[in-house]
Amino acid sequence: MPADPRAIESLLAFWVEAGVDVAYGDAPVDRIAAGLEALRPKPVAAPAPAPASSARPTLVRETADPGAVAAAREAAAAAEDLPALAAAIAAFDGCDLKRQGARQAVFARGAPDAPVMVIGEGPGADEDAQGAPFVGRAGKLLDRMLTAAGLTDRVFITNTVFWRPPGNRTPTAAEQAACAPFLERAIALVNPRILLLAGGASAKHILQTSEGILSLRGRWFEWRSADGALELPALPTLHPAFLLRQPAAKKKAWEDLLKLTERLDRPARPT
Repeated sequence: MPADPRAIESLLAFWVEAGVDVAYGDAPVDRIAAGLEALRPKPVAAPAPAPASSARPTLVRETADPGAVAAAREAAAAAEDLPALAAAIAAFDGCDLKRQGARQAVFARGAPDAPVMVIGEGPGADEDAQGAPFVGRAGKLLDRMLTAAGLTDRVFITNTVFWRPPGNRTPTAAEQAACAPFLERAIALVNPRILLLAGGASAKHILQTSEGILSLRGRWFEWRSADGALELPALPTLHPAFLLRQPAAKKKAWEDLLKLTERLDRPARPT
């Protein structure tokens, strides 16, 4: 049925009054059909083949040398006291960090029968020079915090690795795994009641988790040795080096220390 001429005139008059007085084209265009066509899925062209290359990318999985770990486990088990363990660490050649510019092995400091063991990440430049952990700026801050919390002479301090990583980088999982038997032997010899894990690299390694330190800190976890013979409460906290960069975070670290001392000094339940 043909359109009513009067309706067409009325529509044209409406557009003229609206200021439309020029047509875009001489032929009409069905905009609805064009829109539907645009919505139809287009065929996807096959990707062009990659150019040939002599080097193929490979997925590198970083794992510790099983032989190095076995040697560390044997040497650690043979150490009957902390001086013997320190000597075994110094003689150990299975951690690559020893050959990457470190001056000496950095084992531990503190009370050999301490109820709290502080485990950090790894030695820095000051520690590498002096042969003891946490003796630089971060270590001095740690000492002040421990003193304020009443933990002076109640801590044994060590790290997850015993040689300085180049440039103070974070130790790799393989480097930590190579040193792990020595760390576990140190825990067994000191026999602390609580582990305080300073920083993300320490907490992730000890607790075998991928969670970040801001999520882990202030929460209690149970650490268990590889052979299942030891089980201890572990409390992650912020690393003193982080606190030097972010002073506002000291409040959170102090809360963690108060939580630790409360549990440490909690009266034993009557049997």
